[in-house]
Amino acid sequence: MKINKINIMLTAAACLSSALLLTACSDDWNDHYDEASTHAGTLWSAISSNPDLSNFASVLKACDYDRVLNGNQTFSVFAPTNEALSKTQADSLIQVYNEQSQAGVRSDNNTVVRQFVQNHLSVYKHPVSSLTNDSISMMNGKYEPITASSLGSVPLASSNQLYSNGVLFTMNSKLNYFPNVFEYLGLDKDLDSTYNFLNSYTTYEFDESKSVPGGIKDGKTVYLDSVTTMENKLLNMYGSLNTEDSTYWMIAPTNKEWNRLLSEYSQYYVYPATDENADSLHYLYSRLAIVGGAMFSRTTNPDAAINDSIYSTQALNYSARRYLYGDNNNAPYVYYHPFAADGIFSGTTPVTCSNGKVFKADNFKITREKTFCQPITIDAEYLSNQDEKVNTTMPLTVRDVEASNKFYDKISNHMYIEAYPEEDPNNPNAWKMQQLNFNLSGVLSNVPYDVYVVFAPALAGDSLASADDRLPNVGYVSLNYLNEKGVQITSRRVKVESKPDVVDSVLVYSQFKFPTATYGQSTITSRLRFINSVKRSETSKYSRVIRIDCILLKPHFSTTESAYINRKH
Repeated sequence: MKINKINIMLTAAACLSSALLLTACSDDWNDHYDEASTHAGTLWSAISSNPDLSNFASVLKACDYDRVLNGNQTFSVFAPTNEALSKTQADSLIQVYNEQSQAGVRSDNNTVVRQFVQNHLSVYKHPVSSLTNDSISMMNGKYEPITASSLGSVPLASSNQLYSNGVLFTMNSKLNYFPNVFEYLGLDKDLDSTYNFLNSYTTYEFDESKSVPGGIKDGKTVYLDSVTTMENKLLNMYGSLNTEDSTYWMIAPTNKEWNRLLSEYSQYYVYPATDENADSLHYLYSRLAIVGGAMFSRTTNPDAAINDSIYSTQALNYSARRYLYGDNNNAPYVYYHPFAADGIFSGTTPVTCSNGKVFKADNFKITREKTFCQPITIDAEYLSNQDEKVNTTMPLTVRDVEASNKFYDKISNHMYIEAYPEEDPNNPNAWKMQQLNFNLSGVLSNVPYDVYVVFAPALAGDSLASADDRLPNVGYVSLNYLNEKGVQITSRRVKVESKPDVVDSVLVYSQFKFPTATYGQSTITSRLRFINSVKRSETSKYSRVIRIDCILLKPHFSTTESAYINRKH
């Protein structure tokens, strides 16, 4: 019974304490309503009738925001007074707005609208009280901290003037515009090339929630102000440099450096003229080769680790890197000791932005060897890597390598294919000619590749394979590809012979250059053909069963050969 009384007393005390606290908070929270001045009319009528806001009003009207602030949508306006915005400054803004409009610049992209007008407007009412310690999103997407007395670092001259469509504040200083990483690229004339490429994939989508309806006409809503939202599929894939709620770093080459790199990298993305997408593929990939590995999310690159290594947004996750590259430090898009004398950030000029940093580079130190120019492995067991038109005439069997097998970690993807010869009904002493065609996807043009066929031993699929089954393979290899005009070319045939009881990477062509690329192609135009040449008289020397693990293409530049690390086989 005593315990019950104690519990009741504690519960009652807690309820009383909570009630008193809620009452105090409620009184404090309602201060802004008690102190607010409630007026008739709209925000625009208040601004346009206030002599101390005449310069701000003239900019709003020139940018057609008088209609916006005279409508039904609710805003918080942080209006700079004439002390903060002189008539000369206002006239200058209006001139810039008009020049950009006449040049065809969208209202969304007009710097006066985005950097000044929308920088002082926020959608919805945001009255303040002594409890306010928050951040609000301005109309241009910028986040600004707000308290009872300030927005950002600017003191509020007056607060909480309520009107029919929002709340008005005044400030004796303008709110500075702080560009994000993507915006800064567009503002810095030294970085035009990088920005123009990224921005070429920008589109705008109508945002009904932020647009100002003006009534119904012919059964459809007519908008006084149609607000659109920027979308950029390229940035969505490589790094949201245009968003304010994520933090990114980017190394951006200056225009001169961009042109040097583009001149070099363009040769690697040449496509046959018969490919209807040749021009767009060349444009996209030759430029992504420059900046695709130069964007970094700070979420995956914390301060504690960034001095040791930094991971581009295109780097594989740890598990995938470990699987493909083992313990070595040469996985692509991973850069070690980035701030060292020879690191990727050395010699750059950092610029702080609202959502991260831009590092301007006159000497771009992210190399092809650490990004796009990598060894290519064509795993034989995948149907997408097989030319079905040829291979379906000779069924292939996929063999798994057991984890207990000594070749498990030496076979790519722990699988390989076996192909069996067919009897030739016209010649009882021979088999039909066997052909295996493999699609060579991801190939770059004009890169010197060492081309290997990697054979799997019979022991990889059967640790008890007989001596006859363990005989080596022999055959002929050729390459089929298109030249720049789209004409089919076939290389010279090369005889290859594997070694028994080992995973054998047989070099077929040394520093072979394809004239056209297959990187990014939907239909692959380059193939490797393997022809089995075993005769019945040679069955004591060679196996009739073809066992192929993969096709390997290793870039082999004469001066950078040591920069490449193979996948495990």
